[in-house]
Amino acid sequence: MRSTGNTFSSIAVALALAARVARTAVHRAPSPSGPGPWLGGAVLLGLLLLEAGYAVSSSAGTRANTEEPIVVTDFRNRELVFDQPVERIVCLIESSLSNLYMLGAEDRLVGISTNVYQESVFPYYAAMDQRIRDRILPTPGNWDFVNHESLMVLQPDLVIIWAQQEEAIQTLEERGIPVFGVFMTEFADIHRQIEALGRLTGTEDRARELLALADGELERARQRLALLDDAEALPRAYFMWAQGPLQTAGKNSTVQELLELAGATNVAAGSPREQLVVNLENILIWDPEVIIMWANERLDPADVRQMAGWRGVSAVRNGRVHELPDVFSCDFWTLKYLFTVELVSRWCHPEHFAGDDLYAVRAALFDQLYQGKLPAAELPPLTRTSAQP
Repeated sequence: MRSTGNTFSSIAVALALAARVARTAVHRAPSPSGPGPWLGGAVLLGLLLLEAGYAVSSSAGTRANTEEPIVVTDFRNRELVFDQPVERIVCLIESSLSNLYMLGAEDRLVGISTNVYQESVFPYYAAMDQRIRDRILPTPGNWDFVNHESLMVLQPDLVIIWAQQEEAIQTLEERGIPVFGVFMTEFADIHRQIEALGRLTGTEDRARELLALADGELERARQRLALLDDAEALPRAYFMWAQGPLQTAGKNSTVQELLELAGATNVAAGSPREQLVVNLENILIWDPEVIIMWANERLDPADVRQMAGWRGVSAVRNGRVHELPDVFSCDFWTLKYLFTVELVSRWCHPEHFAGDDLYAVRAALFDQLYQGKLPAAELPPLTRTSAQP
């Protein structure tokens, strides 16, 4: 908890402080400060209210003392406890930022990742938030760097950050800032994060709506897969990360789930690792029938067709090398993985899963996920490409 100061002029100041404290995780230790003797009964009452744990909302008056505290567990298995929904959030993970906009909790943001202003995701957030369009939301860090001084100035009630950023987390927690650490290896982790962020921001009802939407779309995808002929072999698929043609994903990954839901077999599933680097010999032995590329500014499917040693691979030979469109649209660390599943299933089973225009499919899903904040007219075009045989 930040310092309360040594003196107060009236009970109004004490109550205002109580409201500030209510927005702070209860595990922070209060500063050892005491009132001057001249403050009298008014300040004493204010301090007694603080000691009793009353949470005063800055917008809705006194919070009922019968309400249960908000308790969530992050992906480090660290428990966080708050007296009321957090009001000042610094979010340094772009996928988590997207989740907050889906929940309708973007008004709580006081700081975001630098990546939002630098990458292809900017047009989407600019369409949803005037502050981002005007580039006035502070950016105290990203996935690999945190400016602690800039972050502390923002006086956040909560920082959302990757759980692997252990040094940054330690520094923040030593300074009394609650941290929600995130680590995701499966789609269930996305659902868990939506639920946790809903509780932290007081948007539980909206979180339930989003999860119900996802459950319905997943059931539809499973039913569609069940229509495939039992004797029909699932195509062998290779997923290519943008870091390099030989960087792929193993069994314990969201890519594995993506390919399974799309009706494909991950050729690298023999490795338990989330990400791994293989060699060309592996590719030739696996001989994938479909190659799925993560959005890549340096490489496109036509380039893969020209790479030495790759021309004999079935996917290259038959023109089944496909690149996912922009990162925002296909981010499968958010509920937008539902769109990616739709896209990849069409590439894996074009004879079965062709359907509505993909632009319209994306627009309809985003309308539900972002509650109309991303109208179709604001969506950039889908720029996916495929190699020709």
